Amino acid sequence: MANHKSSIKRIRQAEKRRLENRYWAKTARNAVRRIRKMTDKAEAQAAYNKTSALLQRLGRKNIISKNKASNLCSRLSLYINKL
Repeated sequence: MANHKSSIKRIRQAEKRRLENRYWAKTARNAVRRIRKMTDKAEAQAAYNKTSALLQRLGRKNIISKNKASNLCSRLSLYINKL
């Protein structure tokens, strides 16, 4: 167990960040899955705009890597263009 106030606080902050990062990563995965199940191009395009913004924001904040965010956006746009 931690003995210093600062290390106790650091543990508390790390746990809070871990849970928040987990939430956003899961939300992004679900959004991507939802788009991949869509068959209507207009509906998928509207959902893509929101999901793309979410992925790029998570990439900027290092919740997921920037490359992963870019790759997901790219693959989703290819999928939507094929509809």
